[in-house]
Amino acid sequence: MTETSPSWHKSTFSGADNDACIEVADNLPGTVLVRDTKDRAKGELTATHAAWSAFTAFAGTYAV
Repeated sequence: MTETSPSWHKSTFSGADNDACIEVADNLPGTVLVRDTKDRAKGELTATHAAWSAFTAFAGTYAV
């Protein structure tokens, strides 16, 4: 069995000063991980791909 490591990338809404950033790893089978860029020690939020897609679609309707 092959284990895949998370491939993290910053949110496209991250500001230039990185004061409110999240990182997302969406390369894992069946799972999306989300973490705070500035405090990675807090761990990750885990969601299914369907739940993450629904969340980002909903959040996108409120983007400034």
